[in-house]
Amino acid sequence: MNSQDMSIVSLVLHASWVVQLVMLLLLGVSIASWAAIFRKLFALKRVKALNDDFERDFWSGTSLNDLYASAAQNAKNAGPMERIFASGMREHQKLRERRITDPGTLLDGARRAMRASFQREMDVVESSLSFLGSVASVSPYVGLFGTVWGIMHAFTGFAGMEQVTLATVAPGIAEALVATALGLFAAIPAVIAYNRFARDIDRVANHQETFIEEFTNILQRNLGAHPGSPSGH
Repeated sequence: MNSQDMSIVSLVLHASWVVQLVMLLLLGVSIASWAAIFRKLFALKRVKALNDDFERDFWSGTSLNDLYASAAQNAKNAGPMERIFASGMREHQKLRERRITDPGTLLDGARRAMRASFQREMDVVESSLSFLGSVASVSPYVGLFGTVWGIMHAFTGFAGMEQVTLATVAPGIAEALVATALGLFAAIPAVIAYNRFARDIDRVANHQETFIEEFTNILQRNLGAHPGSPSGH
């Protein structure tokens, strides 16, 4: 390669096939990472909006039975918190239909159903997070591998030269370093997104766990005050 032609495109085109393969892999990972970042960004925004809407309805004074009927009809478009609520109410009503009247059994059944639903919802919310973590931790090493291989390839080519100058060494080294740059290009956004999403998911989890405890307390009060199925809070 001409020592004066040091554009990124020329460096990539003149790199060895192993380095080019590493660059192609990192570019593909970077694109997939950005796609996962945008999907997760919109998904978390939707989860927060749906949870806020349901919580507003929940504390508006609407009866539990009406909320449950609405959640059952809107199951496909419901948010995580609404589905958690529906699972607790469903289990509570099933136990009622079996003529179980012990408050402890009813509360324990509803709480276990909500905890199981909570775990399922969090599995969905946390999807793609492990991929971003893997990209963040592995990409720099993949780029470093490409760089090391490129430098080895470059120095092998210099072995037959009687005189090696900076002008002859620089292009080969620059070709190799592009792989490290691509590795960092893939890793840095993934690290930032992973930390941001992990913090947001923790907040969603804490919010939903708090709701489970509050709803359990409401059921407990209703069971203590009314022998029938819960109707208000």
